[in-house]
Amino acid sequence: MSVSKNWKNYNQQIPDDRYYYARSCIRQNFFPGSEKTFLTILQDLLGKDIYDDPKHTSCTGIAYHSDIIPFETMMTVVARHFSLMTEAGYKNLVPSCVTSFGLYNEVLETWEHHPEVETKIREMLWKSTRREFEKPEAIMHASDIIYHFRDIISDHAQNPLINVQTGEPLKVVDHIGCHYAKIFPSKGIGGAEFPIVLSGMVSSWGGQSVDYPERRHCCGFGFRQYLVKANRGYSIANSYRKFESMAPYKPDFIVANCPGCAMFLDRWQYTIGEMKNEWFGANGQGIPILTYEEMAGLVLGFDPWAIGLQMHQTDCEPLLKKMGISYDRDKKFSLKRKTILLNVLEEEIQ
Repeated sequence: MSVSKNWKNYNQQIPDDRYYYARSCIRQNFFPGSEKTFLTILQDLLGKDIYDDPKHTSCTGIAYHSDIIPFETMMTVVARHFSLMTEAGYKNLVPSCVTSFGLYNEVLETWEHHPEVETKIREMLWKSTRREFEKPEAIMHASDIIYHFRDIISDHAQNPLINVQTGEPLKVVDHIGCHYAKIFPSKGIGGAEFPIVLSGMVSSWGGQSVDYPERRHCCGFGFRQYLVKANRGYSIANSYRKFESMAPYKPDFIVANCPGCAMFLDRWQYTIGEMKNEWFGANGQGIPILTYEEMAGLVLGFDPWAIGLQMHQTDCEPLLKKMGISYDRDKKFSLKRKTILLNVLEEEIQ
């Protein structure tokens, strides 16, 4: 089969509007500014109808993949998500998390081949919640949406992926989540063979996508590799292997589309530095890791602290300087909640 025919199989048709957004439990905890940035881009810049449902819950993916809850329980929770989407009047499901993306597709694939399972889950959902649902017409990961509108974002770019000190494109290595590209390769843009969802953004926004030997290697999370304490050495060893592989190419930053991958590539760099005094970036620093939402936000000129870059353990300020982005370092940890809390305490003291 020719490359063009292969690519045609993986080139997804992305709806232009009316999205039902499914938040990520990991993304909200570790990089909470990313999802807000995504919604701001979709609603304010692109003028799209995307519904952020307060009734939505975790997909239970971590518990399912860690053998804590059974398959039927997970499917019933997912069926409830479909019912919320149906209730809200949407048909295009956009999960923020790649684990959710893989899970939703796994459920639909199971029901396609085993319709009796779908019937059973519908009965379980009705008995437990009195809810019914229609299945999504389309499921696309949130990174697919940004990729789909990458050229429009480029037209509004204030900070292209250019090193303002040298005039050269920034060197970017990408990491695509396994649950996006490897479980059901035909569901993601480019699949496991031609993954372009992140490198396509990088190229459109002026950067240089850099290949490296362990580009498709696991980030090290792997659920049970980390959740079981005795396995964490295996987790960090996987991340270390990736860092060793990319370091010779001197990337300016890493971009990931999986919430867990971004978190581990960020946290494990700090951990390895503390353990071994070994750093993979320039001048004894780590390699900044961005979510694709944060990368898009910087390109569009969003304030670095408003999108949450202060939540990273691997310092992103060297990247901001390369991009020529002005920022107020004194406001890095000046959170509104802290200000409100201090005002309340002062009133109580008085």
